[in-house]
This record gives sequence, C-alpha cells and structure tokens, in this order.
Amino acid sequence: MASKIEAGKLEWRISVDNGTTERLVPTYGPSKRIFLWLKGFVMKVILEQIAKSMRNIWRIGADDPAKAVHCLKVGLALSLVSIFYYMRPLYDGVGGNAMWAIITVVVVFESTVGATFSKCVNRVVATILAGTLGIAVHWVATQSGKAEIFVTACSVFLFAFTATYSRFVPSFKSRFDYGAMIFILTFSLVSVGGYRVDKLFDMAQQRASTIAIGTSICIVITVFLCPIWAGSQLNRLVQCNFVKLADSLDGCVAEYFKKKDVSTNENEDEETNKKLQGFKCVLNSKGTEEAMANLARWEPAHGSFNFRHPWQQYVKIGAAMRRCAYCLENLSICMNYETEAPDQVKNHFGEACMSLSSASSKILRELADMIKNTRKSSKMDYLVFDMNSAVQELQETLKIVPIEINRPEEDVKSEKDKEGDRTMAMSLHEILPVATLVSLLIENAARIQTTVEAVDELANLADFKQDSKKKTGCNNAKQTPLSS
Repeated sequence: MASKIEAGKLEWRISVDNGTTERLVPTYGPSKRIFLWLKGFVMKVILEQIAKSMRNIWRIGADDPAKAVHCLKVGLALSLVSIFYYMRPLYDGVGGNAMWAIITVVVVFESTVGATFSKCVNRVVATILAGTLGIAVHWVATQSGKAEIFVTACSVFLFAFTATYSRFVPSFKSRFDYGAMIFILTFSLVSVGGYRVDKLFDMAQQRASTIAIGTSICIVITVFLCPIWAGSQLNRLVQCNFVKLADSLDGCVAEYFKKKDVSTNENEDEETNKKLQGFKCVLNSKGTEEAMANLARWEPAHGSFNFRHPWQQYVKIGAAMRRCAYCLENLSICMNYETEAPDQVKNHFGEACMSLSSASSKILRELADMIKNTRKSSKMDYLVFDMNSAVQELQETLKIVPIEINRPEEDVKSEKDKEGDRTMAMSLHEILPVATLVSLLIENAARIQTTVEAVDELANLADFKQDSKKKTGCNNAKQTPLSS
C-alpha cells in the first residue's frame, strides 16, 4: 500500500497481482452517504444563499445610510411609546388603551419629516373631528328613542359616503387622503360603538390622548434625530436633473459629430452611454417631484427654506425640464438614423451645433448651481445672450447649406471627360438628418429659456439672495427673443 498526493488531495493505492496499483476508494453506508449529501446541500445551497442575502442587505444600507437611520428611529419610537404599556401608572393614566399609541407610531412614522408631519396632522385632526361628530350623533340618536338605530345607521352612511367621495378629488387626495380614511374609521367606532358602550365620552377622550402621545413621540424623533427633509431631497433631485440634462445634451451632440476614426476604451464608452441616457431620469421623475412637493409643504422651516417656501414651483420647473428632455430624446433618435449625412454636411454644421450645445449646457449647469445654493445668478443674462447668439449663428449657417459635394475620384477617373465638372447635386434625403438635429437644438434652446424663466420665478418667490460673484460677461447684454 502506498500514498500519493495529487491536486492537493491524499490518495491511497494498493498493489495487485499483475504488478499495477489501484486507487483505494472508501466505501460508505447509506446513512453516511445521506449525511454527506445533506452536508453538501446545506453548505452549497442554504449557506451560500444566506451569505448572498446578507451581502445584499448590507449593500442596501451602505448605499443609502438614511434607510438604516430610519429603521433605528422607528425602533426607538416604539421603545419609548411601549413605556406607557409597561409602567402601571402610565398605563392607568391612558385608561388601559396604551396599545393605540403603539399602533399610531407604527402607521404614522415615515422616513421623511414631511411625510410624518402629514400623517400625524391628518390623524389628529381626523380623530378629533370624527370623535366630536360621533358623540354628537350618539346624543341625537339617544334622544330619538326607538329610532336610535335608524339615526346611527343613516349618519354612518352619510359621513362614510362623503369622506370616501372626497378621496377622489385630486386636490384633496394629495394632502388629506389619509385623514379621510382615519375619519371614517374613528367615526364608525365612536358612533356604532356608542350603542353598546355606556361611557362613550371617556372612550373617545382616551383614544384621542393615546393618539396625541404617539404622534408627539413621532414628531420629536423625526425632527430632532437625524431629520430627513423631503424639501431638501426635492431640491437635490431638481439640481441633479439639470446636470443630467446638460450631460445628455453635450453627449448627444458630441457623439453625433464625432469622427469615426476616434477610438475610445470600454470604460469611456460606458460612461458616455450613462450620460447620454441621463434625460430618461428627468422624464421619469414627475411622480417623485409631485410627491415630494406635497410632503415638503408640511415641513417647518429648515436650512435655506422658509415655512412657506414655494415648493409647487419645483413641479413647474420639473415640467419645463421634461419638455427639454423630450427634445433630447429625439436627439438621441437622430443618432440612430439609418441614413447618415455626408461628412461635408456634418462639418458645415458641426461647429455651430457644438457652440449652441455648449452655451445651452452652461445655462443648465448654472441653473443647477442656483437651485443648489438658493442664490440668484449674476451671469445668467450673459449666458442667455450667448445662447441666443449661438442660435442666430446656427440659423445663418442653415441658410447657406452646400447643395453640391465633390464626387469621389474613382467616379471621375471612370469617365472619359476627366476635365468635366467634379460636383454632383446633394439630395434632400442626405441633408434631412442634420436638419432635424439642427431644428431640435434650436427648439431645445427656446425651451431652456422657458426653464430659466421658471427658475427666476422661484428665485423671486423664495427671495433668493443675489450672488456675490461678479458677472463674467457683458452686464448690459440684452436677451434677444429666440426664433425657430
């Protein structure tokens, strides 16, 4: 018998009669084979899946630490409100209904301050209003004698119908949808429960006190412990969208007029593609902007934002940006035309298009700085004047499109008369792709100017301070109107 090490494993072999050796394979019983199979299954399937899940969970918190902070705040709020259930004096003080305070924390605590404020205010107001109406209806029902059940049932139907119908009104739904639902719940409990409960006023009072305790704890923790402001998130979202629009605009125009022989590595191509697709984030941000604007209106003053900051103006700015993003979407389609314009036509429009693209992207980035710093720009007038000048230059270039191009030398040599004319007419089909791109750039410039007006309106409504930096261009530059 001899031992041999192969591929890091110890192998035992035995000598046989013919002079050769055979590998000695251990034999296992059924129970041993089942154990080894289960061991391999647990190690390769279950443990690997658990490790993969744990890595994904850790990555979620590492990418956005605010999510982990929100979880800690929820746990802290529930721990504090549970004291009213554990301690006998506090438990007796709320009439044994401390569980309502715990339920309140669970349903109203949200990640942002605005969302928490919205739910807390809706819940408190709806509970007080529904409780008051429920007690009033109960008193009227008890005075009606045998018609008590009829009065109670009719009142439940009437108020439930009215509150539910109000949830379909868009302006009401965006701000008070949760309050309408709590109103229906509380009114039904008070009015219907009053038929069997003697001390109805005490029950309503205890329920209101527990809700006040729960909402107070939520508000204190969400405001004073690592607050996450919906208004700041909205401001940052709009700022990032301006930068993405600028990157997409520069990337689309540069990619279209890029020379074919210019080679780039894979990392640069991937980074360029990300910037080119940035306008899609702007197109998909409408719902997020509207939701954040509605929540931000509930928040108290914080940072550079006053209590009555014009959050709805951000929605208008977002709508103006999406109009620009639609132009960029069409620009990206122009890059994939099957018919490619001749190089001579591209060279004719390339410089003017790049100039307009650069001037437009500078305005978008300047608007991003205005939103970020909440300050008026000292050079916006110059940048708009520069963009309008680039538009006029591109329009002049459009008027002198070359209608003839040089023929290839091979075609000339194949002709008998080599001294003849070496030019041929250019078809409209060849000019159309570039003409489409030019018209989109001019239209995009006009839409950018509309966006500038929307941001200026925000600066006036919010009383943005004037930028202390000196103007870098002509102070008396007048904004000339854009013509398409």
